[in-house]
Amino acid sequence: MLLSDFDFPFDPTLIADRPIEPREQARLLVLPRGGGACSHHRVADLPTLLAPGDVVVVNDTKVAAVRLTGRKCPGGGKIELVLVKDLGEDRWEVLLKGKVTAGQVIEFDHHAWATVLTRGPSGTVIRITSRSPVHELIRAIGQMPLPPYIKRAPTEADRTWYQTVFARVEGSIAAPTAGLHLTNDLLEALRHRGISTAAVTLHVGPATFRPVTVARIQDHPMGFERVEVSAEAVAMIQRVKADGGRIVAVGTTVVRALETAADAGGTLRPRNGETGLFISPGYRFRVVDVMMTNFHLPRTTLLMLVSAFTGLERLRQAYREAIGERYRLYSYGDAMLIL
Repeated sequence: MLLSDFDFPFDPTLIADRPIEPREQARLLVLPRGGGACSHHRVADLPTLLAPGDVVVVNDTKVAAVRLTGRKCPGGGKIELVLVKDLGEDRWEVLLKGKVTAGQVIEFDHHAWATVLTRGPSGTVIRITSRSPVHELIRAIGQMPLPPYIKRAPTEADRTWYQTVFARVEGSIAAPTAGLHLTNDLLEALRHRGISTAAVTLHVGPATFRPVTVARIQDHPMGFERVEVSAEAVAMIQRVKADGGRIVAVGTTVVRALETAADAGGTLRPRNGETGLFISPGYRFRVVDVMMTNFHLPRTTLLMLVSAFTGLERLRQAYREAIGERYRLYSYGDAMLIL
């Protein structure tokens, strides 16, 4: 398929730069996979939209406050970077905005600085020099790594807003955003309805949001991210499947984690390693029956995954309706439930 096939309806005025509060009052477009009209709800309606015996699967990764702001030395120009991976010996793989070359020094507050070691198409590596351990530096000056389409600076409120209520282990540089809509009260309402919950882990890295720049999407290099599907989660999901319940994936990262852990016959097995699974139209889903997801940017692998679940034209129609109904878009925006 061509990248141009994923030019979807878009209205930049609908990009949300902060969430609805309370979270579960976000709007929820319900899209039947088999056809028929969309309907409009709130995330708070989720217990009545699902059925007793279903299992809701969430991603319990935790976003680390790894966005750092520094100044070029010499020159003083502002530089923003996101720490992606600890390479040891104070070296870090980073995402870096700004024009720099190898050898550039970037000064931070708290008597710390970084030196750019390598800068090129394969990535950027820096070495951090600090009077205190790097994890203490991050705790002192790090901010939440909001997506670039949110144009404002991160605030203290984003430390709560950009984190799910079930976040457990730090490891992500972006939130599993569909999960941001769920609250402890809503999870309790699901349990009261007879709908269980399970957790998997996919630490969101650059692979999830790396731009697709090739004309044919099958030529896109997805990249790898850490994933863990525990034996406990597998047992619960297998039990639900055996009893006729549905597997409800909250977010594209949960879809990729579960589908990675399934073998060719659809049997789910514990998994602790990496995934480079790229799901696009034509993929045969083995585990997931229902998906909850936010509204994604055109031409992204996230949109391609959801298109694989719904059909390309079916999803395009749903996006048209969402734009017409003024749904809020992207990380802090509204959501869709695909049944």
